[in-house]
Amino acid sequence: QVQLVESGGGSVQAGGSLRLSCVASVLNDDTDCMGWFRQVPGKEREAVAAFYESSLSEYYQGSVNGRFTISRDTSKNTLYLAMNSLKPEDTAMYYCAAATYCSDGTYLPWHSRYTYPSWGQGTRVTVSS
Repeated sequence: QVQLVESGGGSVQAGGSLRLSCVASVLNDDTDCMGWFRQVPGKEREAVAAFYESSLSEYYQGSVNGRFTISRDTSKNTLYLAMNSLKPEDTAMYYCAAATYCSDGTYLPWHSRYTYPSWGQGTRVTVSS
């Protein structure tokens, strides 16, 4: 199973920016789809964005669309999440995840945590008002 290590979290004021990184131990068929999720205590883990390498598709949750950008550098085995115009409601633990396949349809949907068998340990983001 692929190992994922996140970094780049921190504390910023509202309106600020951060870039999260997720380094994968290997990029192969098991990491063709990679995504970012976030979770706050007492709430379900929610999808933020995902990238599907085979079609170069990018998927975003509505509340981050236009503010966050997902990208992948295959030469560095790294997935990124550039976060701009951060809001206090973006405060959460952010997790990187990997899967063989994901879509914007009903089969292995990118926004479902059950699509992803591999997970990192998370990096914390705190946005103050």
